[in-house]
Amino acid sequence: MSNSNEPFSDPQAVARYAEGPRRIVPGFHDLHRMTTLLLAERAPQSAHMLVLGAGGGLELKTFAETHPDWTFTGIDPSLEMLQLAEKTLVSYKNRIHLHHGYLADAPQERYDGATCLLTLHFVPREERRQIAADLHHRLKPGAPLVVAHLSFPQDPDQKTLWYERYLAFSDTKDSELNRAAFESRLNILSPAEDESVLREAGFSEINLFYSGFAFRGWVAHA
Repeated sequence: MSNSNEPFSDPQAVARYAEGPRRIVPGFHDLHRMTTLLLAERAPQSAHMLVLGAGGGLELKTFAETHPDWTFTGIDPSLEMLQLAEKTLVSYKNRIHLHHGYLADAPQERYDGATCLLTLHFVPREERRQIAADLHHRLKPGAPLVVAHLSFPQDPDQKTLWYERYLAFSDTKDSELNRAAFESRLNILSPAEDESVLREAGFSEINLFYSGFAFRGWVAHA
């Protein structure tokens, strides 16, 4: 991914990371719980899951607590965020292997399921298509993929409205300045475009399972 990881390399921002998603993502903890349930629908008891964008370790902690027989491979391009994840996941370190880098740096094997939560809105459209295709290639036939990220209409009027709603919900100060900052580093697609990316990558049974204000989440199968 060619996008900047500056917000996830700043020590102060990393130290405050755990506060952020809980404040700006509606139903953050429930999103993790729903993801776990969707993964478990088709996973074997001793499943090996791939977690893309694993920095911080919050979703991995939920997955590991819920399924003690599962093992995990986590990938993240931010070394600082992975260091935070190591602290968060110390009780599960024997079942979780963290890798610094991108999807290509994950061990070359087929996984029983994969997740990419609150990550893809940082990735440009064409790179997102490649990531989706690579994730499809990394999954066993029929294995689930769960994704969730910012996704709302992109025609000019609706885009402006949804940015304002997102900023209002997150109670962000200096909204005009922050909107410009968000737009410069976020790559948001419409829900229809998001589904198209998954379909073009070869995924089927694409279902919207989560809609939290400006965020959407889908489950699809390889």
